[in-house]
Amino acid sequence: MLSLSLLLASVIGAGEPVVPLWEDGKVPDVVGAPDKNKPTVMVFAAPADKANGAAVVVCPGGGYGFLADDHEGKQVAEFLNGLGVHAFVLKYRIASKERPGPLMNAPMHDVQRAIRYVRANAEKYKIDPKRVGVWGFSAGGHLASTAATHFDAGKADAADPIDKVSCRPDFAILAYPVISMETGTTHGGSRNNLIGAKPDEKLVEFFSNEKQVTKDTPPTYIFHTADDKAVPVENAKKFYEALKKAGVPAELNIHEKGPHGVGLARDPKWTKGADGGLAKWPDQLAAWMKTQGLLEKK
Repeated sequence: MLSLSLLLASVIGAGEPVVPLWEDGKVPDVVGAPDKNKPTVMVFAAPADKANGAAVVVCPGGGYGFLADDHEGKQVAEFLNGLGVHAFVLKYRIASKERPGPLMNAPMHDVQRAIRYVRANAEKYKIDPKRVGVWGFSAGGHLASTAATHFDAGKADAADPIDKVSCRPDFAILAYPVISMETGTTHGGSRNNLIGAKPDEKLVEFFSNEKQVTKDTPPTYIFHTADDKAVPVENAKKFYEALKKAGVPAELNIHEKGPHGVGLARDPKWTKGADGGLAKWPDQLAAWMKTQGLLEKK
């Protein structure tokens, strides 16, 4: 059986290599059929002449039932590459007929493993291990906020070298995120797929990430629209308020117009208006990243 390092070596240089996060048979929290439990990252390396050493694990949305891995995955990776940032698009486990929910801890362990993987391979990818972030959209935003609030420093005595490093992201970007699992605020489909239709209150509390913020939660940028009918903007507001209360650097960018799932708002209809409209939000994000020192070559 190939080791993870050999699997990586076999695809490096192939262009957008897909890397399994665990070897076969070692994936934790198996949900449904074992052969369906194969979380991966797709690597989008920034051009060598632009790469600045920062990296982002990207979590597409989809209600924990599918992955919108084009406009919330590939397009996002290309945007980050344009800023000189390496991108790792995460294929995390989702609910389906072959792999029914509730998913419970499986997606959380996938994003934690992805962050560990990127940091453990910092030298290979020429990445600064202190500038590894996470970016999620919608349910992927919930997963990214989970990574930002549920993390550890790694296990020094772990047999797997990847498990020895921290899974704490150094920064987080949340786009129209599901944050809370509480009725009235959450997105019902995401909640049902993740923790079930009638979850224990302890699960609701654990995955309501506005309640899990501490002073150690990383600096966070949040984007949402007031018009969002699928995921109420209260999710973004609650997380922002929790961050500020904990003294965590944060920026909340709420645009008045725009439905759920706009991605980077590249559709021409969002470029209208004196200020460029909704399509300006990625530029506003890039400006925040610059103020955080994430776009400088080091």
